[in-house]
Amino acid sequence: MSKLSLTNSEFLSFRPKYTSDLSKLQRYVGAAVDWEATHGLLFKAPKPSCDQSSNSSSKEGWMESALIPAPVSFAPSPIPRQEFEKVVALQPTLNQLFDKVSKDHEFLISTLNSLGSADEFTSRIFTMYVQLHSLGVKKPAVIGIHRSDYLIHAPDNEPDASPKAKQVEFNTIASSFASLSSIVGNFHRYMLGRTGYKGLLEDGDILKDQLPENESLTSIGDALASGFKLYGNKDAVIVMVVQPGERNVYDQRWIETRLWERHNIAVVRMTFAEINDKCATDSESRLFMFLGDADKAAFVRGCFVGLYPLDESAEGIKAYQDAISNPANYVVKPQREGGGYNTYGNDIPSLLKGLSEEERKAYILMDLIRAPGFKNVLLREGKLIAGEVVSELGIYGIWVSDANDNVVVNRHGGHLLRTKASDVYEGGVAAGFAVIDSPLLV
Repeated sequence: MSKLSLTNSEFLSFRPKYTSDLSKLQRYVGAAVDWEATHGLLFKAPKPSCDQSSNSSSKEGWMESALIPAPVSFAPSPIPRQEFEKVVALQPTLNQLFDKVSKDHEFLISTLNSLGSADEFTSRIFTMYVQLHSLGVKKPAVIGIHRSDYLIHAPDNEPDASPKAKQVEFNTIASSFASLSSIVGNFHRYMLGRTGYKGLLEDGDILKDQLPENESLTSIGDALASGFKLYGNKDAVIVMVVQPGERNVYDQRWIETRLWERHNIAVVRMTFAEINDKCATDSESRLFMFLGDADKAAFVRGCFVGLYPLDESAEGIKAYQDAISNPANYVVKPQREGGGYNTYGNDIPSLLKGLSEEERKAYILMDLIRAPGFKNVLLREGKLIAGEVVSELGIYGIWVSDANDNVVVNRHGGHLLRTKASDVYEGGVAAGFAVIDSPLLV
């Protein structure tokens, strides 16, 4: 059931109710796992621990190529339709915003200098940026593969307010699961058509038009191909930087396959260490300021929650004191990309009290987004798990511009829904905290 704008109480009540009795669903597990295997919804199996492995070289070789089904939700999780459509429409503006920010050298210098040496990783990245900027290298293309992540803010003590998608973070280097998230949407459509989710639904319905199409399987490869053409060297290759022991290989292989089969572009997989050994480079109101449009600025502002510095400024001191006094209202996040290492609730005071003023500059304080829980069933390694979950919605963004800053592509590129137990703070799928899900639009 849906209408143009829901209140929090309507959104919570319109969601279907799923069973917690896993015995009613066990008959579907074999078909679900087989569907994953036949559609490339896979991870590499984790390496066995020392006490699990034998000295048999044949067993070790087999384990190197062993696959397991990716962790997924058994059924889709509800997201307010109007908020889903809003953040999809917002993504091109965010693509534009981050491109403008990345090219404003004076703004970046004035902002990032304030971090000082508090975070060695960020400090080194900043130093690399300054050195690269000083070379004045003109790039033939700029390609942005982004993902803006949101939680639905719908406190149960505000029944007459409307649920709102509030931004958790904006990813520019860690936009994974584009391929597998699209396949999970197809998995849920298959399960709905094949089983009608009989045994799962205790109240309400799941309708096919509540499951949005997701183009993220193809959009990333097509965006890279657009940038490749601007590069102007048909004999070049695209280097995909991977981590050693990567298990989320097939999410990446789908992109590689798309590039070769549709665009005849080769991909080479390399770790940072391999790049260092084998590669060389040629020697040869802020929102309004960046966007130049008051309506766009207000649109972007609407998805933000409060963000506060933790430096020695008056605002930073006030934020520090409030976080110590009211930690349940906040999240402390490191000022870097890639997720993880966030601190919540009662763990905040001990963290902040243990940091010097200089070290606090490496963190930012953020208002806590209060996402409602939902009872769903998860499927991990062939086993069903029932429990209360929360979902984080990611919208992919595609940006390609040429050497003269002419925009070639600016659009959204599909979506990702990650779902985790409501009592787990971190949300990484590959790390084992979450599963890949798809939206049920309410």
